[in-house]
Formats: sequence, C-alpha cells, structure tokens
Amino acid sequence: MAGDPVGSGLVASLARPDGNVTGLSVLSTDLAGKRLDLLRELVPGLRRVAIIGNVGNPVIAQELGEYQAAAHVLGLKAITSEIRRVTDIAPAIDALKGDADALYVCQDLLTFSNWNRINTLTLGARLPTMQASRESIEAAGLISYGPSFPDLSRRAADYVDKILRGAKPADLPVEQPTKFDLVINLITAKALGLEVPTTLLARADEVIE
Repeated sequence: MAGDPVGSGLVASLARPDGNVTGLSVLSTDLAGKRLDLLRELVPGLRRVAIIGNVGNPVIAQELGEYQAAAHVLGLKAITSEIRRVTDIAPAIDALKGDADALYVCQDLLTFSNWNRINTLTLGARLPTMQASRESIEAAGLISYGPSFPDLSRRAADYVDKILRGAKPADLPVEQPTKFDLVINLITAKALGLEVPTTLLARADEVIE
C-alpha cells in the first residue's frame, strides 16, 4: 500500500503498473480537501490550519503541497510545520500554540509510531487535530478520516491470491480505497471544549465515548 504510487515512481500508472509492482493506493494526497473541510465543520471560526509532516519522506513532502493548495481553496491560511525525526515533534507542536486553530498530521512511519506523543502534546496545546486513521486517535486523538486499513488488508490478500495463481503484477491495476472511516473521539472533544455538531456525529462511522 502506498500514498501516491504514481507520483513516487513505484508504478507507471494505476491502470497499467508495468514492472513487478502492483497493489493498493491509500489515496492520501487526494483527501486533503475533505479532511480540511471536516476540520472546518468541527472547529468554529477555523481560519488558520497547521499541517505537520515528515519532509524527509518524498510522499509526505508532496502531501504538504496538496494541503496548502486545498487550504487556499477553502479560504484557510495554511501553516506548514516540517519535521524529520522524533525530537522535532515536541518543538514543532509547541511553536504552533497561538498561531494555529487546528492541525492536520500527515501520516507516515514517523508520525504513526509516535501518535501517542503527538496526541498528548496537541491536547496539552489545546489544538484540535485531524489524523489519517482510526488507530491514531484511540487514545486522546480527536478526529480521523481516511481509508479503512482492515478493508485494504483484506483486498491486499486478493492480490496475493491472484499472483500465486499465475497473474503478473504488471497486469493487475493498482486499486484505490472504496471504504473510508470517519471516527470522532468525544472524550477529547469535551477536553478541548468542542461541541461536535450532530450532523457530523450522524456521519461518523465510529464515535469513541
């Protein structure tokens, strides 16, 4: 699974991968507008949104650009916060205090493996935060919207089965997610003093209480 398999050079195109690589795209760069729009619905008067990501990862560097563009379309001021290592996380979030109304965390191995640290820091900074997957908000996270990883894992098994039966990876199109999960943590919302709109709760796939 990859965020942007074409942009990162893994495959020639989604329809015809060529080479020996195929699989599933998590479509991370195409979700920018949707995630920021959800944040705007959740955070009253949202004007300034920070986007934090590991710029040492080329896919995340591209994703940061997508979020800046999406923020501009939505009339939001985008503040880019770049990190490269674990020790960058705390100072980056601390620097956002008073400068951002909300935060989106670009997900890769660096941020995903430190989601507990990020959630603790953002809660301490009273910064509403959107993340990419349910796993990131189980403890102290606020809201996530993204592809369902259990669903993607099941679909990945279909690829393995087809290849074991003789199919060539180059002939198997890279598929995109079909199931997306919106998860909201009401405990964190209450701690941040946010009242989640009932219209948003009604659309949620899961509400943590």
